[in-house]
Amino acid sequence: MSSSIDHATPADGYVPVIDLSGVWTKAGELLVSQAIGSACENSGFFTVVGHGVDQRLIDRMYAASRAFFERPEEEKAEVAVSPGTHGFYVNAGSASKSLGHDAPPDLNEVFITSVRGDQPAALRAPDGNTKTPWAAANRWPAAPEEFRAVWLEYMAAMERLATDLIRLFALSLGLDRHFFDDKIGDNMSTLAANYYYPLTEPPLPGQLRKSAHTDWGNLTILYQDGVGGLEVEQKGHGWREVPCTQGSFVVNIGDLMAFWTAGRWVSTLHRVRIPVEGRTEARISIPFFHMPNHDAPVEPLFPFTDSTTEERFHMATTPGEWYQERLAAMVP
Repeated sequence: MSSSIDHATPADGYVPVIDLSGVWTKAGELLVSQAIGSACENSGFFTVVGHGVDQRLIDRMYAASRAFFERPEEEKAEVAVSPGTHGFYVNAGSASKSLGHDAPPDLNEVFITSVRGDQPAALRAPDGNTKTPWAAANRWPAAPEEFRAVWLEYMAAMERLATDLIRLFALSLGLDRHFFDDKIGDNMSTLAANYYYPLTEPPLPGQLRKSAHTDWGNLTILYQDGVGGLEVEQKGHGWREVPCTQGSFVVNIGDLMAFWTAGRWVSTLHRVRIPVEGRTEARISIPFFHMPNHDAPVEPLFPFTDSTTEERFHMATTPGEWYQERLAAMVP
């Protein structure tokens, strides 16, 4: 499968690999938080190892997700997203639309759930607004049989890891390690799996597996398989490839954390390219999008250094309003 887009160069130190296993000592925690802060200022991306998530759980999550996407189309359609639900998207549109860019639909299927989605309706929407995205109920497929249990177990592991990372964020910003705790205790995070199906026809002009975009929330924790394709933009150097490191997660901050830090930390454009010539196989990535409480008070921790940065990260009053604005931008 040929592609007209430019080929990326390796990310090298632009997306550093950070070992979290040293955080159990004060000195180690300080060094890790400093490394994270440096990465967030430079690229907004880093890869973590030594994260403590059981590889067997990661493998089960990958296997169950792939088995679902390889089910017959009519079975997947039974859990298609409908008003008030999370579930399966046969076509989620173009990720670039959230930035106001017009592009052909991305070449992937998506299954998405919410950490709130299995709670009773009153807990999903504590403010009584059942039309908000965090009030949606999860729809679960009947097969594979272990799908729901594995996803819930994995989602809980991602919540724990996200909390650990955000406490390291706080330390790297010179704050108390628990500064963000009361702002994420009732979070509205989502877990998704992207299925980049084998390509059998040439893409449309400008079409990608996932078009260039930034993420919306605090941070994203991504598992990617070894097929490759994730690229990040580095100003002055073009697109850089983020390789798959065995047993790792790729972490990046989103627009909300960039705003929270007044642009000190960067929310960087990224995409998933079309496979290079001769590579048409499927790819799966599993991102956990961490979003704080829908009504959390989010104000810049520092003065903005320039008006361009301030305008780029202009936010709505609350994370909930911001989330709804971004979703509305995705509607065709």
